Amino acid sequence: MKKTFVLMFVLLAATLMPGILFAGANNHYVSGVEGIKGGSVAPPGMYYRMYNVFYDAGELMDRSGNGLDVGFDVTVFAVANRFIWVTDKKFLGADVFMDATIPLVNTDIAIKAVGVDDREFGLGDICIEPVGLAWHGPRYDAALALAAYLPTGSYDKTDAASPGKGYWTTMATFGGTLYLDRAKTWSASLLGRYEIHSDREDDDFTPGDDFHFEWGIGKSFAKVWEAGIAGYSQWQVTDDSGDDAIVRDSHDRVHAAGPEVSVFLPRFKMALSLRTLWEFDAKDRSEGSTTALTLTKIF
Repeated sequence: MKKTFVLMFVLLAATLMPGILFAGANNHYVSGVEGIKGGSVAPPGMYYRMYNVFYDAGELMDRSGNGLDVGFDVTVFAVANRFIWVTDKKFLGADVFMDATIPLVNTDIAIKAVGVDDREFGLGDICIEPVGLAWHGPRYDAALALAAYLPTGSYDKTDAASPGKGYWTTMATFGGTLYLDRAKTWSASLLGRYEIHSDREDDDFTPGDDFHFEWGIGKSFAKVWEAGIAGYSQWQVTDDSGDDAIVRDSHDRVHAAGPEVSVFLPRFKMALSLRTLWEFDAKDRSEGSTTALTLTKIF
């Protein structure tokens, strides 16, 4: 009986608001794009970072973590262009920084049980981070920041592959990296993000708050290489609200882990990192894998 109710919920949600069902659930921030030393911010300067993120999932899980037989399949490829300025200004002993991220998103989603088969490419929701603080110590880095996602991407509640979410999000970031030896060859990092969402356009629905937790353990060698493991966890921590919320107290969650390797190219003032993270223990959302290739250019 319980599984029948959940299946009815999925089918109804897919019909009325399919855009919330694919990979990212209701959250704006995509876990897994940072990894080893994710809690560190670079020293003062100008930086460009390009995230190439591929997400693939063939399982849609119910609120108990059981797979639903609805013919679900989704692939998402996003290129997010992030422009970072770490100033030479100090506040409370920290470097002041700011950045903006402009994503381009291609989504291909199918839910055969309800006849959904949609694909779309377009501008996603832009993230503006107007203020951040970064500290650097002999054996640690730490950071705090505040950002907002703007509903710049196209959104239609009848379009399952909409590149935009249709609502604003305020996001607080906090994290750090601990160096486990004096030479800073071993590192352990933690990065937390908390999202608060606004009402969605065109209906009476407000997604619950989301908490993201990314981590990485790495070892550098030969001065330019680094390798290790990384992962993330994401939880919805408050209920959905509004007259159009179907199941208010169903909170999605997921965990992931996998390997990462990176290299710094001094001649080009450029760094590349690659990680693949496999999701597990997902509830009320998709379960798949995330691969991220990140390029960072120093100016």
